[in-house]
Amino acid sequence: MTTAEHAARAALCAVAEPGDAFLNRVIDEAGAAAALAAVRDGRLPAGPVVTEGERQRLERWRVRLRSASPEEDLAVCERLGIRLVCPGEPEWPTTLDDLGPARPYALWLRGPADLRNSCLRSVAVVGSRAASPYGLRVAAELGAELAERGWTVISGGALGIDAAAHRGALAADGPTVAVFANGVDVPYPAAHDGLFAEMARCALLVSESPPGTHPQRRRFLVRNRVIAALSRGTLIVEAELRSGALNTAAWARRLGRALMAVPGPVDSRSSAGCLRLLREDPAATLVTRTEEVIEMVGRIGTDLAPRPAAPVLPRDRLDPATLAVLEAFPARGAAGPAQLAATAGADLPTVNGKLGLLSAAGFIERDAGGWRLTREARSRDY
Repeated sequence: MTTAEHAARAALCAVAEPGDAFLNRVIDEAGAAAALAAVRDGRLPAGPVVTEGERQRLERWRVRLRSASPEEDLAVCERLGIRLVCPGEPEWPTTLDDLGPARPYALWLRGPADLRNSCLRSVAVVGSRAASPYGLRVAAELGAELAERGWTVISGGALGIDAAAHRGALAADGPTVAVFANGVDVPYPAAHDGLFAEMARCALLVSESPPGTHPQRRRFLVRNRVIAALSRGTLIVEAELRSGALNTAAWARRLGRALMAVPGPVDSRSSAGCLRLLREDPAATLVTRTEEVIEMVGRIGTDLAPRPAAPVLPRDRLDPATLAVLEAFPARGAAGPAQLAATAGADLPTVNGKLGLLSAAGFIERDAGGWRLTREARSRDY
């Protein structure tokens, strides 16, 4: 891609709202340089009829262009190690093209990781800002375990679940990507300055906005479509009924990506959105383990999650005849060999032989009235 095309896309990122379908249509038809010229001159190339709303947006962009400085933005990029990646370039993830008319014009990246390669095996892990201790723990554990298995954790860098997932991946020395609603040189929230500095050193920060751009409320929801498009699937760890994470879930569903949610306590406000998603959305799958997440986003027939194995108890190792004698014991008090033989349906010599084995294994002990279960054997976990 030419330098002029880069400069044009940098300028368009500065003047237009992300993912504008009208602007993307002009870019597709005439190229980014011609689209920028149309914004500057207020005259569109010949093409489809333009609506009044589109003309108003064109005028708004023309006004903004007067104060835009794409050359300065690119100079800041060179100084801070930020790069601009455009559609069609080697680092551009082709999954973003699934957004169609809502795709980004370009992306600003900060960090050493390759965006396209990072997204080949990736999961979006998102959720509530006001997360509970349960949600933070689950997000961090899933982030770490996914990263250990070579999966990139993509999130939005926000308070709560997002940050926990990023930190989990970093703790495992694994790949993680944060998608911002502001410039990649602007730490937001400010409390995550250290987290973002670490990610800029060893992971990746991504934004549709030029350096120096401060966050705007409406851009957080717009940003969610990029999180969903970059990943193979979206996992909602914890979400309230009005959580922005559910917007990411809607984009994942729309794009045909895997959609997953972690269940939470039925009386937890922080999990109410996840529980409703699992109840009402047929596309949503309940997951509780990293293996189940990977089964949803991995290779069909290869990355299947093994069924959780039930704990093996000492009594599980007993042969059927010995187990029958053990189960003949009363829960309280003692029993003699004759009583045990009648209850177990076994002959007396067999029962006498099994009593020695059960005693040696710690299941039973002698009592004045015969034999009784030890305290440990009375437990359901023994």
